[in-house]
Amino acid sequence: MHIQIVLFDGFDLLDAIAPYEVFTAAAMYSNKDITVKLVSAEGERLVTSGVNQLPIQANGKLDLSSKGIILVPGAAGSVHDDGPESIPVRLQQAAATDLSYLLSAAMKKSDILLSTVCGGSLLLAMCDLLEDRHAVTHHMGMGLLSATKAIPIPARVVDDGDIVTGGGVTSGLDVALYLVERELGPRIAHAVEQLFEYERRGTVWKAAGNIPKEPPQVKQEEATDDNTLTKPDRGSSFHGKWDTAISTPIEKLSVLFNLREKDGQISGTAQQGAETVTLDNPVLEGNQLKWGMKITKPMRLHLTFSVSVDGNKMIGEAKAGMLPASKLVGQRISPNGTE
Repeated sequence: MHIQIVLFDGFDLLDAIAPYEVFTAAAMYSNKDITVKLVSAEGERLVTSGVNQLPIQANGKLDLSSKGIILVPGAAGSVHDDGPESIPVRLQQAAATDLSYLLSAAMKKSDILLSTVCGGSLLLAMCDLLEDRHAVTHHMGMGLLSATKAIPIPARVVDDGDIVTGGGVTSGLDVALYLVERELGPRIAHAVEQLFEYERRGTVWKAAGNIPKEPPQVKQEEATDDNTLTKPDRGSSFHGKWDTAISTPIEKLSVLFNLREKDGQISGTAQQGAETVTLDNPVLEGNQLKWGMKITKPMRLHLTFSVSVDGNKMIGEAKAGMLPASKLVGQRISPNGTE
């Protein structure tokens, strides 16, 4: 069995090194031929970590002909800004390399098990590989995971068949020990636990067994139909076509919003390039209009918007999980939305 741990510029040291130690120890206890390698999408090179820019040697290129496990760590950096050393930017930069193609190809191979630690699942999501898949990441990134249309599960380790994901940074130990148990058996996993004097934490979540019964909930008011909004008594100041710019951490987006009123309700669409989507569940709260919207560029995300208007000017923000809020500014270019 071959185990490849993928390094990329800005990767988190513990995400990669903790599993490396576990897999290497498991190889000592197993009669099977097990190799553990640090690799990169580009091949043999020094890869700079996100922690103190420590250079680590990748010994080769990610090899899709090798049967076994590919493990993708997360990134290390800031989560409070959108600078070049922030975690979202470092993950997006990694997703923009050949690594995206290689991981997509690995997903199609039945003899490869893809696994992640912490922000590694966000990297898969940015490569459009986790839509409708169960996964976990660091607790600060669960909102972003949901925004990519993955199904976030608040567990230490999530087993979704050919994808196994782990939560926060130290979950790399738990992911690797679980994979050792899954692939080599519990006795070898237990031997590694004894060697490290560490016991795996938490129950591994799988889509199996009885589904927990939902606890009683307070009945909520019935919502309006998706994509519509009851018109406020004072009339809508959002009606019309709006030419907007959204400053995301990755790049600036130009979006044309078309908000319209019909039969006492407001609905709308957004056009980004050649793509037009319907606004999802717009809600008017005070003087703010809020809605959700799926975008595909610069990455696949489901954003939540909150905007207000002053005359023919629109201002607000778009948000996706732990990504910093993106400022939105716009101008009404036509008072009439398309019916």
